[in-house]
Amino acid sequence: MSPDPSFASFARSAISRRAALAGLAGTAAAGLLAACGSPGRNPSASGAASKTPQAAPDLSDTEKIVKWSNWPEYIDVDDNGKHPSIEAFTKKTGIDVTYTEDYNDNDEFFAKVRPLLESGQDTGRDTWVSTDWMVARLARLGYIQPLDYANIPNAVNLDPSLKDVAFDKGRVYSLPWQIGFTGIAYNPKATGGRKVTTVDQLLHDPALKGKVTMLTEMRDTVGLVLIEQGVNLGSVTAEQFTAALAVIQEAKDSGQIKGFTGNEYTKPLASGDTAACVAWTGDVVQLRADNPALGYALGEKGIPTFSDNFVIPNLAKHKKNAERLIDYYYDPQVMAKVTEYVNYISPVAGAKEILVKKDPEIANNELIFPSDAVMARTQSFRALTAEEETAFNRQFQAVVTG
Repeated sequence: MSPDPSFASFARSAISRRAALAGLAGTAAAGLLAACGSPGRNPSASGAASKTPQAAPDLSDTEKIVKWSNWPEYIDVDDNGKHPSIEAFTKKTGIDVTYTEDYNDNDEFFAKVRPLLESGQDTGRDTWVSTDWMVARLARLGYIQPLDYANIPNAVNLDPSLKDVAFDKGRVYSLPWQIGFTGIAYNPKATGGRKVTTVDQLLHDPALKGKVTMLTEMRDTVGLVLIEQGVNLGSVTAEQFTAALAVIQEAKDSGQIKGFTGNEYTKPLASGDTAACVAWTGDVVQLRADNPALGYALGEKGIPTFSDNFVIPNLAKHKKNAERLIDYYYDPQVMAKVTEYVNYISPVAGAKEILVKKDPEIANNELIFPSDAVMARTQSFRALTAEEETAFNRQFQAVVTG
């Protein structure tokens, strides 16, 4: 891994979208069971789509509303707690937005909407934002509708690197909202001034023993180790996954790893109680606003990346309005305002050029607007079958909680 040289230090009031994952490790197993169902009782858990996408009569022309669920603190907010970009959308289109920050975890959210989707009922939402692997699951089960790109002309602004994705070939069902990286963060105060830039250091350096944490997100933690072992995340096998888990288990058993966390790793990292950890870019950008000395490294062999994506569920009553909302955020001027606030990677080409003039500190931050060379190193975990997802998660939870 190589330390990123172009961090900018700037204040931001919001917490990361990933902060919503804090404290969820204890419920991961329950969420997995809720998501996968019991063998023999739920045919949709088998991996075969039990339904084809279902459309409802679209009320968009008569009801000027759209209902959007998103992760907490994942959009621009002003001093009065309002969302300027949403207000501007309503002013422009006449469409009122019911915006709800009730997407706290992928499996938790899926457990809420699955009974409705499974029984062919409206979820009460016209669009929501799911992480890439959840998009694959929703599409596999036939729970989301294809996008009508006639209503999303600004989709031409989608960054070319995000058009061909394994979890949604051809972008039939999804368009990205924000992108993020996984890497290694470290506190020089706790490492004796040394840089921690490789997974090998993280898992084996005696000076870090008992001061290392990894994430409860399986694809991030195991993905980082797999890449270090020379495995491409787009073609990972069960055998390779098990081998990577064995390395993590060994580090845990030896006392090198003190625990697995959600976003709660940020405070111990900032204080120095944690010397080094697996971390998300958005969190590090925020932490460095208060402590510029904190270091971060992106993998030389590859960088695990995640995307959170707009989808439209079955039987959404205002599908066209949802597509007009997506189209609105694919205007580079609009997405630049969101990026300026949330500090994740924009999926919309042209947003950087706007921010170069408005806020060059953000525009030149490699973690918010990565170079082509950095993007060329990114890898996404391949879409898993239902059986693989169940098996991989159970193996990982055995390491995390065992």
